[in-house]
Amino acid sequence: MPTKRPLSRLRDIRENAEAILGYVSGLDRDAFQNNRLVYDATERCLSRVSEAAVKLGSLAAEILPGHDWLGMRNLGNILRHDYDGVSKDVVWEIVRDRLPPLLADVDQILSRYPEDQDDL
Repeated sequence: MPTKRPLSRLRDIRENAEAILGYVSGLDRDAFQNNRLVYDATERCLSRVSEAAVKLGSLAAEILPGHDWLGMRNLGNILRHDYDGVSKDVVWEIVRDRLPPLLADVDQILSRYPEDQDDL
């Protein structure tokens, strides 16, 4: 069952995506992968994005089609349970290629609602 506070979950995605993009700003793949603090912070924020996607459930694909919501939901489990098998290249690709369009779409939805509103 999707959350009763979808806008709050979208704000969680926005907050964590913005944090990640701030952390990696100015870094190339090698600098990102060799900076343990930035990499670890990125993984933690991706876990939060994943959890927000889980809480949004099927509503995520309804309001923001075109994103890999199943992959996002599964990412959290991978980061928690298969952490030693996580490819840093895959994490970099997610950050570089998937996060910016997701953030843009989330911002577009959130721009329609006041900050104190939680339900669509």
